[in-house]
Amino acid sequence: MKSYNIAVVPGDGTGPEVIAEGLKVLNAAERRFGFTLATTAYDVGAGRYLATGETLPDSVLEEFRGHDAMFLGAIGDPRVTSGILEKGILLKLRFALDQYINLRPIRLYPGVDSPLKGKGPKDIDYCVVRENSGGLYTGMGGISRPDSDDAVATQVMTYTHEQVERCIRYAFEYARKYGKKARGVGEKNTLAMVGKSNVLTYVYQLWNRVFAEVGEEYPDVERQYFHVDATTLYMVASPEMFDVIVTENMFGDIITDLAAITQGGLGVSSGANINPHGVSMFEPIGGTAPMWTGKHAINPIAAIGAGAMMLEHLGETQAAQAITRAIASVTPKMKSQLANEMGYTTEQVGDMIAAAVAE
Repeated sequence: MKSYNIAVVPGDGTGPEVIAEGLKVLNAAERRFGFTLATTAYDVGAGRYLATGETLPDSVLEEFRGHDAMFLGAIGDPRVTSGILEKGILLKLRFALDQYINLRPIRLYPGVDSPLKGKGPKDIDYCVVRENSGGLYTGMGGISRPDSDDAVATQVMTYTHEQVERCIRYAFEYARKYGKKARGVGEKNTLAMVGKSNVLTYVYQLWNRVFAEVGEEYPDVERQYFHVDATTLYMVASPEMFDVIVTENMFGDIITDLAAITQGGLGVSSGANINPHGVSMFEPIGGTAPMWTGKHAINPIAAIGAGAMMLEHLGETQAAQAITRAIASVTPKMKSQLANEMGYTTEQVGDMIAAAVAE
């Protein structure tokens, strides 16, 4: 029997509540498909910071390296100055573990309302591969005379050939394995690069060249290019045109939040920070939602979906697919995907999905 070591970071606010339901469903998948998840919980987040002043100790980071994957709830607290936890925990994890891919499936489940009129599950079903280690997020730049009227600030978008090449190659591999043709729902697998080559000419001279060069190795994947501003229009007007998207860090951060609302909101949006050859982290995209903490009202589907992504990454494809099908069987029964409007408690949603997996 295969066994996987999983680092569990419940985090803050409603994070522990949704992680509990995610683990409940994962346990059902374990029993049905014959593998084990050895979980270790870690106290990392706002609670630890407020109590001790620590964000992510190096000793804990080293322990994370010894796991097969990480399962994260959410991190954040209005009592902590913005940026401290994001830089001290989330970005530190991303860079230290070289989680250079942010993966965001955009899937509209049956029965889930989308703000896009006339669009259903067949129309909203694609994935965004976001470069996760370079660009504006590296922190290169500075500010001179910050408290004066003569302040000058710079933030530099920087990419190396290696960063671009490994991201684009991952995206082509993903499109080949999970694109619409591979899933039997389309005639071809398509990878669209999203950028701004008419303005960011130096950065996209590199991205465009590497996209073309690597693409020659994948003749079965059709290549497309869209400017990022046009992409936001297409995501609203014609989401069915997308299959797999690859984009740089900042643009990916923005368009995936737009995509999330089209699939029903943060309550159902899952994601991952991936190192294909190291330790990857899987999480619901929504925040800590402190106003709902302890009220048994938060939607756990995003966390449950993140658990399915984790199993797929670990090679437990049948179990991952079973969880995805189970979610799709439960969403039509729910009144809404919004907190406190689901028609069920957090725990009841988890129970129904776990029961569907067990069947």
